[in-house]
Amino acid sequence: MKPLTVMPFIILGLFGLYTLELGVVGILPLIVERYHVTIAQAGLLMSVFALVVAASGPFLVLLSSRFERRRILTWSLFCFSVCSVLSAFAPNYAALMALRVLPAMLHPVFFSAAFAAAVSLYPREQAAQATTLAFIGTTLGLVFGVPLTTLVADLVSYEAAILFCGLATLVAGIGLLLRLPEQTNVKRLSFGHQLAILRRPSVWLAIAATVLVFTTKFAVYSYAAEYLNTRGGLDATTISVLLLIFGVGGVLGNLCAGRMLASWPVATAVAFPLLLALVYMVLLALDAATFATMAIVVFVWGGIHTSGMVITQTWLTRSAPEAHEFATSLYVSFANAGIALGAWIGGVFIETSGLDGIIRCGFVFAALSFVAIGAKAILYGAGPDFRLAGLRE
Repeated sequence: MKPLTVMPFIILGLFGLYTLELGVVGILPLIVERYHVTIAQAGLLMSVFALVVAASGPFLVLLSSRFERRRILTWSLFCFSVCSVLSAFAPNYAALMALRVLPAMLHPVFFSAAFAAAVSLYPREQAAQATTLAFIGTTLGLVFGVPLTTLVADLVSYEAAILFCGLATLVAGIGLLLRLPEQTNVKRLSFGHQLAILRRPSVWLAIAATVLVFTTKFAVYSYAAEYLNTRGGLDATTISVLLLIFGVGGVLGNLCAGRMLASWPVATAVAFPLLLALVYMVLLALDAATFATMAIVVFVWGGIHTSGMVITQTWLTRSAPEAHEFATSLYVSFANAGIALGAWIGGVFIETSGLDGIIRCGFVFAALSFVAIGAKAILYGAGPDFRLAGLRE
């Protein structure tokens, strides 16, 4: 089996999953108009999804570790596809919300199994390469899922935007069903062995940093389309273009962050909340900016925003290398807890302080993220075995 005949479907599946979760960000105004809800209520579509992931993730990943991996991956993808089709024609807001619960429960199961499947396709010495390739799908979903959903909705229709995600996950599911080998002769870790990593303080510091970083990011990003529309007076097409620019910056930012983590893991992590807060200061200062100026700011914002993903995942999985799959599920769950908290508290700040309140919320959580990252850096450096920051990777 040639890995490159399977990896495109793993990448596509991860792209479809994150488009399913986050695509609503780009069409919040359409959801508000279609279902006659407030912008804060529409934002709950993402925060509830993330909350379900956070609450069920580690438990369901532990249970699913007993089942054959290809079956888990394909049935998860087919479920994502069916729920997307039904969501496109949901008759009311309550039905739309309900159709996001099952995909949310399967999110961490699919994510952990996808990365494990990617690693299994390569020799042990190429595990890092396999993980990097799989991360392409996650990155593309995070940075392009929203603008592509927005663009399809603008050019075609609201229904087509949601069906676009369903098509991606359907193709990925068929591809993995046909091309991914069955899982055989795999040594399974006991539940106790995996749960033992939760006794490690460095793991909990990494978890705290993950929650706070994602809260910082999504308190603002959850309402990006609305902010750009209100602050800059931009139409839907222009916002779609800006979100695509955000995505390009995100891809490049993730690649740069990966390289910097290899050489300066502690400095890269510590600098992240400071740089994100700086971008938020610029966003707050913008008023009737030109498209060129806004494009530059959004590009930089995308690069810094997205790099937080690889930074937090690397720190958390390095804290528990002997239980990588379970640590990955913890990352997914607590990152989504941060997304849920960010989307919810961003809505609260909007209702109490106006739309600019999300920037102030971003400042608060950027400061808290800096404290959590700094504490782990001082006590453990880049991993669990180094008590002084910066001694070595």
